[in-house]
Amino acid sequence: MSDPYVHRISVVTPVYQGERTLDALVESIEPWTHEFTTPAGHRAIVSEVILSYDRGPDDSGAVIRRLAASKPWIRPVWLSRNYGQHAATLAGIASSGGDWVVTLDEDGQHDPVFIGSMIDTALREQADLVYAAPTNRPPHGFVRNTASKSSKKLLESFLGGGRASQFNSYRLILGEIARSVAAYAGTGVYLDVALSWVSARTVTSPVLLREEGDRDSGYSYRRLFAHFWRMVLTSGTRGLRFVTGVGALFFIGGILFALYLVIMRAFAVDIPAGWTSQMVLTAVGIGAILMALGIVAEYLGVAVSSALGRPTYLIVRDPLSGPLGHREPVSKDPGGERGA
Repeated sequence: MSDPYVHRISVVTPVYQGERTLDALVESIEPWTHEFTTPAGHRAIVSEVILSYDRGPDDSGAVIRRLAASKPWIRPVWLSRNYGQHAATLAGIASSGGDWVVTLDEDGQHDPVFIGSMIDTALREQADLVYAAPTNRPPHGFVRNTASKSSKKLLESFLGGGRASQFNSYRLILGEIARSVAAYAGTGVYLDVALSWVSARTVTSPVLLREEGDRDSGYSYRRLFAHFWRMVLTSGTRGLRFVTGVGALFFIGGILFALYLVIMRAFAVDIPAGWTSQMVLTAVGIGAILMALGIVAEYLGVAVSSALGRPTYLIVRDPLSGPLGHREPVSKDPGGERGA
């Protein structure tokens, strides 16, 4: 017997300068606002599209008003001023009500046709967070693509950034997880880092990126670096522990060097007067200073984690009683042959 459950999806799009791209984006989402069947046979529907307006420089507000007036499934969210992409995304997520939340960029590079396959991946893998894994090169240019890939690898390998290489603004998130993150995430927190704090299982699903719409990117290299630096600062305290570790190595090295010089003097090796004490004090002093800074920074890191809203725990319902418990595909497609 097929599962009659219909997975309700909230699509959240932060809008900054979408005057020229929103119409095409909404048009591409509209077919999925009618019940459809995913490639694996699950029933789903995009029940709402939330356009979170981040007060950009163009006339996106007028476009949002027009679309909301003509399409009942579009829900505008008006921010009081420009807060940035992540804050606008969190505001949209907090206003959602679907079983699942999908985040899409306004520029049109994220194709809604892959929402169905992402639902299938989540149900097959029993994952509460699915990132899009592009099978083609993102349409941003060689320098930006290389910088993005390298920075994520650096964060993932050395700075405790979890699975940073998987981070993508095209995401499928279990609704209750997404709304909980939107509720507790503090000012300045990097959204994907906040999701990694509570996600039990994170996987990826292949997608094909489209070309961006007819608009300039809202991200300069300065803003992209600030974006990366915020990801570093909110990803954990491994960077602070690196400072402490370097200090400990200097401290231990200074002591060992002092012992070495004492032995050399015992064997009447000619060492300039004063040089021994100066080098030992320098090595031990630098080590002590770095260790002290690292320890102080660790305490600050604990305070910052609290300020960012990192939860001690998060209570959710039994996964099998929610969307993840409905894995049986339908026997036929009630909405036509749609899905990807």
